[in-house]
Amino acid sequence: MAGQLAKPRSEPMEEKDGVRLPSYKGDNINGDDFNEKSRIPDPDRMIRAYTQSAATLNLLRSFATGGYATLQRVTDWNLDFVEHSEQADRYRELANRVDEAIGFMAAAGLTVDNPIMTTTEFWTSHECLLLPYEQSLTRLDSTSGKYYDCSAHMLWVGERTRQLDGSHVEFLRGLSNPLGIKVSNKMDPNELTKLVEILNPTNKPGRITIIVRMGAENMR
Repeated sequence: MAGQLAKPRSEPMEEKDGVRLPSYKGDNINGDDFNEKSRIPDPDRMIRAYTQSAATLNLLRSFATGGYATLQRVTDWNLDFVEHSEQADRYRELANRVDEAIGFMAAAGLTVDNPIMTTTEFWTSHECLLLPYEQSLTRLDSTSGKYYDCSAHMLWVGERTRQLDGSHVEFLRGLSNPLGIKVSNKMDPNELTKLVEILNPTNKPGRITIIVRMGAENMR
């Protein structure tokens, strides 16, 4: 929502018209313009990324608690998305049924002002990629003695950073956030088992979410 501020790249360099430059790694590291100056890593970009992310979350919070989330406005949600979606008709039908139900409740004298009807909660998640950024936003909960990465509610480890002895797995292992593991058809099942054991040694329910990314034809 705030932008793809960090991008995992397969190659550290890219070439165009015979010119080789460091790869674009996301707006919180370097720029996407193909020139030497743009591709120089700039630590100040992490501050701008944080500011942009915070502003986006504040906007979502205002929508979630400021009245826009009320079910009475269900037909106003995602209008542009609906118009360009294959599920447009299904969404409209569902929204209209909710609208009718709320109208019936109001006609029957039932209140629709309860917070459960007018507000909503949301949670955020992103890939744990740029460790200096994630570490700077990690805090100790003094009441529980546990560490939480406050950059998101849930963090996940990706295809290029899930090495069992890698720094990303080691960092995530010390957090108490819920965690995700992206799984492709390239992953060995034994490796996944070991990774789950490292990240969730106590087998806590809800600690791990498997994010499947392999295509329907590779599922079995």
